[in-house]
Amino acid sequence: MFTGIIETAGKVIDLKEEGSNKRFTIGSSISAELKIDESISHDGVCLTIVGVKGNQHEVIAVEETLQRSIIGNWNIKTEINIERALLANQRLDGHIVQGHVDDVAVCKKIENKNGSWIFTFRYNQKYAAMLVDKGSVCINGVSLTVIKPSKKKFSVAIIPYTYEHTTLHSLKENDQVNIEFDIIGKYAARWMETRRK
Repeated sequence: MFTGIIETAGKVIDLKEEGSNKRFTIGSSISAELKIDESISHDGVCLTIVGVKGNQHEVIAVEETLQRSIIGNWNIKTEINIERALLANQRLDGHIVQGHVDDVAVCKKIENKNGSWIFTFRYNQKYAAMLVDKGSVCINGVSLTVIKPSKKKFSVAIIPYTYEHTTLHSLKENDQVNIEFDIIGKYAARWMETRRK
């Protein structure tokens, strides 16, 4: 489990296709501290560490992950947000993030508000019940607060610290992002769905 509070940014150093999977070598400031079998959030996707060497670590993304997230678009030099799993004795500063990406959204607008930024995303309207105003959403692993959700779009406000210390500063209009909806909202929507049947 994660919180959506990013520890560091990493960079793809190498990638190899292995059947329907892809093996990525990632360089980061915390790679040397990681251990094989550890679960780490990479742009919001929970991936298992399969190798560590110096300031680099390796992960494998299976076909399901490649199809459901933007990981299949990663290439050499792609920057990614990295977060280690939450320790049981830590404060939950963001929100409960599983690292299980629900879908891909598209950044449609970026507004510089002279001290903050408003990012607007288009998403699949079948997930409209998952977003509430001032609720939580995870974009590329970053815990953010939802603003003005509609059936097809929602926005988030980005403070300078988050903008500077995550890969959100390199996001451009029409870029795709990984999106994970709040787990509480997902369970509530599923409960309502089963009650109607």
